[in-house]
Parts: sequence; structure tokens; C-alpha cells
Amino acid sequence: LVIRGDKDERAVLCSGDKTYDLKIADTSNLLLFVPGCRTPDQLTNSQDSPHLAHTQIWGFCNSYWELRKQRPKLKKLKKLLMENPYEGPALGGQEENTENRYTMQDLLERIQASEEETKTQLEIIHACQIDGYWRVLDFDYEMKLLGHVTQLVDSESWSFNKVPLQTSLEELAPLEPKEMIEHCLNCYGKRYTENDKVFYALHEDKVCRGVALLLLQNAAKFNLREFQEVWQQSVPEGMSTRLDQLKSVALVDRTSRPETICLLRVEDLPEDTLERFNHLFTLREKWTEDDITPYIQ
Repeated sequence: LVIRGDKDERAVLCSGDKTYDLKIADTSNLLLFVPGCRTPDQLTNSQDSPHLAHTQIWGFCNSYWELRKQRPKLKKLKKLLMENPYEGPALGGQEENTENRYTMQDLLERIQASEEETKTQLEIIHACQIDGYWRVLDFDYEMKLLGHVTQLVDSESWSFNKVPLQTSLEELAPLEPKEMIEHCLNCYGKRYTENDKVFYALHEDKVCRGVALLLLQNAAKFNLREFQEVWQQSVPEGMSTRLDQLKSVALVDRTSRPETICLLRVEDLPEDTLERFNHLFTLREKWTEDDITPYIQ
């Protein structure tokens, strides 16, 4: 068990896979601290008169720590990693920025979450280990990697459900490091083995969502109908776009004329429940259950 938190944070207790809020609770029973204290079962079983022991009390306590399971505080994780996002291998003559890089131990000391919850979140935000440090990819670089993969699939007329790993690495090696290509396949596909060969089945929803984020990141609002047309044209041929692929990352306004869509990622919202509700209702006075659910579940 580990207590985690910076000086300006409320302390939490973490086990290997869960996070708990720490709160002091009073007790009506006075707890006494006795050195070398023995419980009744440790005493010799005697039929004689009760055993009386004289001992010194070192201290007392009338409160204890009460634990309450809570959501891990993971927003800080991406904030730390975005201090120095990975933009690809350094070009000839350039030196890579080695500041603000974090190992797993560094992150565990700074993030109020268990190790398992931290590792799960690193996977969700598509972080990877480079030279022993955890790095999150610059979004434009990540989309560049995905573009290489999808263009290769299209040029080779492969099925999106059967992308060969080894051939992909060999074909794209002149463009990007093999480790980055494989990382991209892990982020946007599911790995499986067939006849001792490794393949990836690209996940349609993840690929479509990535392309949508690329389109929305530089626009405050987008005409919904125009966005849907551009979005469908931008994804690889054979994949279908649907608005339900954008739950928790984009918000559709059906009340405006014309209807619009804008970027609203759940990871950018406050972690505190009350603060999150207040923020959501400053963005919109009225919410339907379907619209607000992805941001509060």
C-alpha cells in the first residue's frame, strides 16, 4: 500500500490495482499503543486467577483512517507526458529534447493512481516506452503513422482484417522506425497469429475516430453535414463513419441551424464531479441524457 500526492493535492491510498480516498474518522473507543502487547490467545491457558500484567502505554489515538474507493486521478498523466511529446526520430544534425521525460517510477511518484490503473491509462492515450521513458506521441505524428499504414493496406489491396506485421514493417521501414509502425498497429488494431505469422485486424471505430479528431482539432465548430461528408471521404476506402464512434470526444448540437459538431473530449473535463457538472452546464444550458452520459459515466 502506498500513499500518493503532491503538497497541493489531497492524499490518496493506492493498492496494486485500486485507489482510495483517505479521510480521518473519530472513534468513541480510545486506542492504546502498548509495546509487546499480547492478546488473550497468546497467554498461557491457566485455570488459576486472572493474569494481571503491568505495562507502559506509549501513546493513544481516538481517530483512524477511513478508506473510500474512488476514481484514479489520471488527468495529470497526459499533462506530464505532453510536456515533451514524441514527434519522431531526430533528423540529421538535430538533437532530441531530453527534458521532461518520465520513467514508470517517476510517473507512479507523481500520479494519484495505482500501478495497474496508470498502465491502463497509458495504453488508452497511446503512450509507448522509448529508451526507457514513457512518451505520448504528438497527434500529427500519430496520424502520419496511421496514414502510412492505411495507404499501404490500400496499395497492397489487403483486407483491413488481415494486415501482415512483417511485410508492413519491411515496406514502411524507409519511412518510419519499425517500433513506431508496430506501436501504431497495436493502437488501432488487434493482434493475432495465423499459421505462425502475425497479423493485425484494424479497428474501424478507432481509425474513424482518429481521422475525425484530426479534422475537428483546428475548428471551433463544424457544419455537421459538411463534416460528415469530409469525414467519410477522409477515412480509408471500405470503412464507414458513424456519429456514435465519436462518443466522449465530440459534441453534436442539433438545436443550431445549421446543425454543428465540435471537439469535446472527456479527458479535458475536470476530474471532480461537481466541477465537471458546472463546466458542462456552462457549455450548454440543457442536455439530453444521451448527450451528457458519455461525459459523466
